[in-house]
Parts: sequence; structure tokens; C-alpha cells
Amino acid sequence: MRRLFPVTDQTVPTASGEGPGGPDGGEWSPAELAAAYAYPEPPAGGRPVPWLRANMVATLDGAAQHDGKSQPISNATDMRIFGTLRALADVVVVGAETVRQEGYRPARVRAEFAAARAAAGQTPVPAIAVVTAGLELDFSLPLFTSPEVPTLILTGAAAAPDRVLAAEKAGARVVVAGDGVGVEPARAVQALGELGHTRLLTEGGPRLLGQLVAAGVLDELCLTVAPMLTAGDAQRIAGGPSVAVPRRFALASLLEEEGFLFSRYQRT
Repeated sequence: MRRLFPVTDQTVPTASGEGPGGPDGGEWSPAELAAAYAYPEPPAGGRPVPWLRANMVATLDGAAQHDGKSQPISNATDMRIFGTLRALADVVVVGAETVRQEGYRPARVRAEFAAARAAAGQTPVPAIAVVTAGLELDFSLPLFTSPEVPTLILTGAAAAPDRVLAAEKAGARVVVAGDGVGVEPARAVQALGELGHTRLLTEGGPRLLGQLVAAGVLDELCLTVAPMLTAGDAQRIAGGPSVAVPRRFALASLLEEEGFLFSRYQRT
């Protein structure tokens, strides 16, 4: 993997290819990837503030999926970064439709990150937080029955009581983040922060990411650009109504391997 732009607090590789990733841009170690994608440090002496990053993949022509799933447009390095971003997060926020389509499972313990998570005061794995209005989920799945840490359900105060009870019986923790049936993005970020989750990661899907963008709560986007063209009518990485005024993000880092670009943008 070659770095095309510098990452904060790391040296730029020399012309000979030396630097992070080893000679000639070799594979980065888990520790190097973790440093490259580290969350911002909290303000000195201040209370940690939630930081919400998204991790998505898209083709050259903007498709976020192929045949309804993101896996066909990913690659091995994208999955390594996917695992690293999860290992750094306190909680992974995901939409109910993505849980159903992608067959979401609980986050797994990664031995290479265990010591760093313990030192940071984190649980062995990030919690999964499912954003849902109707709670139309299969609570017999491992995501609910056998996670390392309890799965969270983010929903509104007017959610159906029987579905809330079913979620709780399955072992999930229901968190109210809206006054109506649905979830209000800013309330969700606040509620997760109050639970001590300040390093937030969302993996979509497009509808959820569109809601987060429209609400102005997204701090960072980690976007893999796959060197593929799919055409068709696949979703973009973010859907829903457009924002009144587009918000500009700044490029924080850019990595490349075999034509795949691994970009990281942060709000200005």
C-alpha cells in the first residue's frame, strides 16, 4: 500500500519507498493502520466529544452496492481497513435495512487490537447500534443472542411496545433517540455519548448515511473508491433529500493499492 498524501503525525515515505508500510510500500501492520486512522484526541482537560465517522465503499460510477451488497466492490485491503476502523470504535452504528441485507453479525474480538482497546478503556469489541423505527428485526440472530457486548437498538419514543419488549427479551438494550417513531440523528449521537461512546463509526447503509449528512452530524468520511464500473441503478453511498448548502470536507489522507483509493475526509 502506498500513501499518496501525508497523515497527521506520521512521516511521508521517502523517494526510495521507505516509511510506514515498509520498503516499496509493503503491507501496513495493524498498528500502522490504527495510527493512520486514529480518532482525534479529546481537548486537553475537557470532556471527550463524540466524533462520528462513516466508512463506505463506492465504484468509479458511484455505486455503493452490486446485487444489493457491498462485498462485490470491496477487496482484501478494504476489509483490513474495515476491521481496523471497527477495532478503533466504541460503537458501530448501522441501519436496520443494512443489518437485514448484509447479514450483520456481532463484532469479533481481534487479538492484535486487544491491548490497545484495554488501554483506552474500551470493551473488547465495539457494540453494534441498530437504527430502526419499526424494530422489524430477527431477534433470534447472533447479533442479538450472542454478542460480546449487548447490541443497542436506537429508536424513537413512539416505537411499538411489543417490538421493544421483544428486543429487550433478546438481550438488546433499547435507547430512545427521538420523540416520535423514528430516530433523530443528533439525539442518537448525544445518547451514545451519554453512554460513554465517543468514538462512533457508521457503516451505513445509504439511507442512514443520508440522514446523518442532512442533520449535519457527520464529522468524517472514510471512502474506498473501487476501480470498477457497474452502471445499473445501484444506490449511492448516501440517499434521501439533498442538503440546502453542501458542506465542504478536507482531505486528511489518501492511500492507494492496486487501483483502489482509500480516502479519509474530515469536516472543515
